[in-house]
Amino acid sequence: MTTSLTATPAAVDGPRGRKPRRRFTPATIMLYGVLIVAAVYYLLPLYVMVVTSLKGMPEIRMGNIFAPPVDITFQPWVTAWDSACTGLTCEGIKVGFWNSVKITVPGVLVSIAMASVSGYALANWRFRGSEFFFTCLLFGAFIPYQVLLYPLVILLRELGIFSTLTGVVVVHTIFGMPILTLLFRNYFASLPLEIFKAARVDGAGFWQIFLQVYLPMSIPIFVVGVILQVTGIWNDFLLGVVFAGNQNYPMTVQLNNVVNAVQGVKEYNVNMAATLLTAMVPLIVYFVSGRLFVRGIAAGAVKG
Repeated sequence: MTTSLTATPAAVDGPRGRKPRRRFTPATIMLYGVLIVAAVYYLLPLYVMVVTSLKGMPEIRMGNIFAPPVDITFQPWVTAWDSACTGLTCEGIKVGFWNSVKITVPGVLVSIAMASVSGYALANWRFRGSEFFFTCLLFGAFIPYQVLLYPLVILLRELGIFSTLTGVVVVHTIFGMPILTLLFRNYFASLPLEIFKAARVDGAGFWQIFLQVYLPMSIPIFVVGVILQVTGIWNDFLLGVVFAGNQNYPMTVQLNNVVNAVQGVKEYNVNMAATLLTAMVPLIVYFVSGRLFVRGIAAGAVKG
């Protein structure tokens, strides 16, 4: 008994599909090598800060900054938060933390609310002087804010809000508006114009289109705005030291006072703990919403 075997097309033509690539090519090895070197470069200072903040002063005086702590202690963190001297007072940086919260939260909310509406209007609603207004915003985005400090000091003094938290919020809102408006304008301009036209045909107005149509589609760019403003306002030193006043110094100014204290023993562990506490908020914000940040930046850069 004989059986005839019919060759399948795969057996005749050979394997189909793309040729498997080697996992480790010279280009891949070089790419990962550069990334590893960059990661070590940026993570090594953070590692030193963390291990130093967990050591006692006798262990720090031994001189090996890269060695992990033998006896882990969180007392430097407690001291930095609750009783470190920031000038004439020794109340820790918790006072500056809450001042930074009072500056950052309204500064972020007000600037993003104003910039999103402005960007939406510039992208979809043509009005007299819109191009001139957009040009002024572009010009303002690239002006070094150091040159505007003295005029702003005079302006806030005349308004009666100099050396107050309200004054600092106003200044951060002013400086955040140009770049945020540009980002929102580019993002809204990248959305399909047919959506806007369909909403207009259905009788929707300015605010109805913005709140019910565009706002639900704009989560990534709002995340970008939040991250930019939180990191910019929270990490700011110059505007805080100029406009806040002695009683309203943000956390960065108090950190500077802790680190640069010239009296007593230099407590490096407390300094490192205070630095990590100051950097904690923007790091948490970025790690929680980093993926949306990349999506929003990419979408906002598609169309000018």
